Amino acid sequence: MHHIDVSIEKDIFDANNRIAHANAHLLKDHGVRAFDLLGAIGSGKTALIECLVPLLNARGIRAGAIAGDVYGDDDFKRVVASGIPAVNANTGKECHLDAHLVQHALEDLPLDDIDVLFIENVGNMVCPTDFQLGAEKRIVVVSSTEGDDVVNKHPMMFRESAIGIINKVDLAEFVGCDLDRMEADMHRYNPAMRVFRTNLKTAEGVAPLLEAILG
Repeated sequence: MHHIDVSIEKDIFDANNRIAHANAHLLKDHGVRAFDLLGAIGSGKTALIECLVPLLNARGIRAGAIAGDVYGDDDFKRVVASGIPAVNANTGKECHLDAHLVQHALEDLPLDDIDVLFIENVGNMVCPTDFQLGAEKRIVVVSSTEGDDVVNKHPMMFRESAIGIINKVDLAEFVGCDLDRMEADMHRYNPAMRVFRTNLKTAEGVAPLLEAILG
């Protein structure tokens, strides 16, 4: 029975990866660079998009987004309010986006009018890790209010991401969070990870972060 379970799981991941590969080709054909945003609920994924859009606009770079959530459209509404084309992708009971959902979302986006696409994954620190979507980079956002042990509790999310963001740095002293420990843990699990500290309420730290995203 265990062998059957493992085989089914492998089939699911293989099928997902094939679709993710197709998504990547579609995006490349339209000249779109896509980034998968990971992190817990409230970490700052939507706020990151809101901060990045004006900086991209100033460079003449057109952004778009896929807002992933289990249910509802709160994040989607915030993204649309920033003035970019977006699609709401509800997963129902699933705690992550998968390549198939993203494939359908891409069908509803004007890809020829988008240069940079942000795929905001469902707020979860475990489930999204195993499902590639077709993005060129994964970016993980954590906040000081989640506690300075949050990285150590979710190593796989950081091993699989190129950029780490420690958000809500302004609140660290109030919640007793050691930002240096968070950054050290990120580099312990992923020595190559580029780490940035931000306050997305004020856009502090976002400009150098954008350089790393586009770099």
